[in-house]
Amino acid sequence: MLDITYPPVIVAAKTLFKLMRQDVVVSGSENVPRKGGALLAINHTGYVDFIYGGAGAEPQKRLVRFMIKKEMMDAPGVGHLLRSFHHIRVDRGSGEQSARTAIEYLNAGEVVGIYPEATISRSFEIKELKSGATRIAAEADVPLIPVIVWGAHRLMTKDHDKDFSRSPKTIIVKVGEPMYPQAGNAAEDTQQLRATMQRMLDEVIANYPESEKQPGSWWIPARFGGSAPTPEKAAELDAAELRERAAKRAAKAAEKKSGKK
Repeated sequence: MLDITYPPVIVAAKTLFKLMRQDVVVSGSENVPRKGGALLAINHTGYVDFIYGGAGAEPQKRLVRFMIKKEMMDAPGVGHLLRSFHHIRVDRGSGEQSARTAIEYLNAGEVVGIYPEATISRSFEIKELKSGATRIAAEADVPLIPVIVWGAHRLMTKDHDKDFSRSPKTIIVKVGEPMYPQAGNAAEDTQQLRATMQRMLDEVIANYPESEKQPGSWWIPARFGGSAPTPEKAAELDAAELRERAAKRAAKAAEKKSGKK
């Protein structure tokens, strides 16, 4: 693929990270192959995870094509930029098409980034995973590589104000060892992926700089002494959000129907 905007934006991003006093720490990048297709399965804690998720592949001189929801891909301005990076548009109403596109990219030797949790984890723990990641990797016959991004949610996530201040922040990107999912084994492979990502997350949080882990911090999971919602409470908040969205869609549809009469 011809990349005109992606490389210079990466250079600009690195400069911005320094100006914002961010310490982006990458480990395990050698697990990303220098050539050939690979699928990165990344945890999802905030709106800018993908900006840092690609850092795990950058030392191997690989560009990651992220699977991004259509609302962002279609947005004025930023959507045009994302499309120029050859990211993959995900329409949750027709997920099969985005999966087919991802497989085509992988077969062409690209590195693709996917969020198997599908939505942001309000608890900042690993949610239950969708099986799409393992199914895509198996069909494309490429390694599935777990990745943990930790700290990016401090910048921008659900239920909290944005923080793009210059206060020092550490962003951890940990790349795990590749898995090799097999066709017809999606459920078991997905369980293994989740267990691996959970273990990696625990390691990252445990080793995060103590100077930044203030007790009771909103961005730290409850079981690590933070004030983030427990997974159970987060599930309740997610359900309430879905009900609110459904109500808004129903009201909009009723208004539109009423206007046609």
